[in-house]
Amino acid sequence: MTQAIRLEKLAKTYGRRRGLVDLTLDVGHGEVLGYLGPNGAGKSTTIRLLLDLIRPTGGRATVLGLDPRADSVEVHRRTGYLAGDFTVDGRQTVRECLAFLAALRGGIPERRITGLADRLGLELAPRIRSLSKGNRQKVGLVQAFMHEPELLILDEPTAGLDPLVQQVFLDLVREARADGRTVFMSSHVMSEVQAVADRVAIIREGRLVTVDTVTALRERAVRTVELHFDGTVPAEEFSRLPGVSDVSVEGPRLRCRIAGSPDALVKAAARHTVTGLLCEEPDLEELFFEYYRNGAGHDRVTAA
Repeated sequence: MTQAIRLEKLAKTYGRRRGLVDLTLDVGHGEVLGYLGPNGAGKSTTIRLLLDLIRPTGGRATVLGLDPRADSVEVHRRTGYLAGDFTVDGRQTVRECLAFLAALRGGIPERRITGLADRLGLELAPRIRSLSKGNRQKVGLVQAFMHEPELLILDEPTAGLDPLVQQVFLDLVREARADGRTVFMSSHVMSEVQAVADRVAIIREGRLVTVDTVTALRERAVRTVELHFDGTVPAEEFSRLPGVSDVSVEGPRLRCRIAGSPDALVKAAARHTVTGLLCEEPDLEELFFEYYRNGAGHDRVTAA
C-alpha cells in the first residue's frame, strides 16, 4: 500500500531565503505524525506544499498516492485542512458558514456538524466576526473533521483553545486514527503531540532533524538522576562513567545527567548503600529543546 504522504527531497526557497531543504519523509496510512518546530522552522511551508497552495523549488510530494498539483481537486476532496491562519467570511453566522462549506464538500448531514459543534462547545447562532480567537478555531476544527476525510492536515490546531477543548480535540484525533485515517499535525505544543502521535518529526531551519517514536526519542534523551546514599560518595567515581555528566555531590545526595544506558551508573551506585533513587523521565518538550540546543541536530536524522 502506498504511503498517505511521501516527500522526496522536497525543497522551497523564497528568493535568497531558505524555506525547506531536501525534506524526505513518509507518513503511513492510519498514522498520527506530530510535526514539531518553532515558528519559522518550515512547518507551514511543508503543509502548503502538500496542498499545492505554493509550488516547490525542487523535489517531489505525493498525497494519498496523488500528485498535489495534477490531482489537486481529488487531494482536497479527500483531505481535511485547518490552516494556521484560518479565516472565513465574518458576516456569516457559524451555522451559515459551516453549511456553506459543507455544500462545497457535496453535502454533509447536519447532525454531524451539530454533533461536532456540541462536543467543542461551539454555538452556531453568532456571527463569525463576533467570535473570540478560540471560537473561530473551533469553527476551523469542525470544518476540517466534518466530512470524515482520509487525511487530516492540521496546522497549529489548538491555537487559542482552552485546556478542556484541547482534550476534546485530542479525542477527535484518536477517533480518526481508530477509523484508519491519517493525521499530519503541525504543532509547538509538545504535550498534545506526546498524547496522540505515533511518531514525531522535528524540523529546524527548514531541515529535518529527526523522525522517530516518542519512546525511542526518550531512550536517547538525557535524563536527570538523583541518588541518595547512607553517606558521602566521591564525585570523581561517577563523573568518569560513560554517558554521565554534571555530577554534583551534597552530603549523601548525588545528582547527575546521563545519556543512553544507565547500566554503568547503576553498577557504580551498587558498590555503596543506596537509600533512594529518582530519575526524571524527559517529556517531549525537553527532547525538543535538546535537539535545538547549541544548534544540535543537523546531522542526526534518523527514521523509525
